[in-house]
Amino acid sequence: MAPTPAAPAPERMPALYLSHGAPPLADDPVWPQQLGAWSQDLPQPKAILMVSAHWEEAPLALGATGSVPLVYDFWGFPEHYYAVRYPAPGAPKLADSVRKMLRRAGHPVQDIPDRGLDHGAYVPLVEMYPTADIPVLQISMPTLDPQQLMAIGRKLAPLRDEGVLIVGSGFFTHNLAALRHTGVPGWSSEFDDWGQRALAASDVDALLDFENKSPAGRLAHPRTEHFAPLFVTLGASEGELATGRSVIDGFWMGLAKRSVQFG
Repeated sequence: MAPTPAAPAPERMPALYLSHGAPPLADDPVWPQQLGAWSQDLPQPKAILMVSAHWEEAPLALGATGSVPLVYDFWGFPEHYYAVRYPAPGAPKLADSVRKMLRRAGHPVQDIPDRGLDHGAYVPLVEMYPTADIPVLQISMPTLDPQQLMAIGRKLAPLRDEGVLIVGSGFFTHNLAALRHTGVPGWSSEFDDWGQRALAASDVDALLDFENKSPAGRLAHPRTEHFAPLFVTLGASEGELATGRSVIDGFWMGLAKRSVQFG
């Protein structure tokens, strides 16, 4: 009897940092199509690991791995935004791998099994993978320290060789004062231009110290949680930073929606 052929190894997945928008992203005439086209150009993931600006929890927490609910973590929006569903399967095997990798490296890990996908996770996923048939695991950011987040990304990088798409979901500029202006505030365009050049040059040192090295960094990010997921992505992409490219750019309600791919 002939031996059963070995299953082909999964294709190495890229790592992404995307600007996730708010629930009204679904109504934008351009952005959903950009996200959808991006996913069509990616290898098909076996699972997706999401790190969102909207979940800070220490020690690092793993969300739901069975039935994955949604967290409607926004207020005052029209009712139809609360009717969105994204019934993605859980990813218990991925959760096991994450636990082992991080605990082996000395990072404490906890489980919060009823914690679902917040809007930083599901809003872009609805546009990129609308059939909701890819297992998804969301993990928290246990800190906003860029160096520590890069270290976590480095430990998770081998998952990419197992077909896991690692996604850091934030917003390239995030100061809601922009919503009170018409057009693009100068601080948003200046930071976006600086960030694009720093990424193109693989200038990780500048990115790590963005609050001091960038123009208007403290205006672009009065609090840094929306830039922070980038550092998990950078850690998961170390050695491939020269492959980075901006897939989506431009502005949405004055905020930079720059989104990048490594690998």
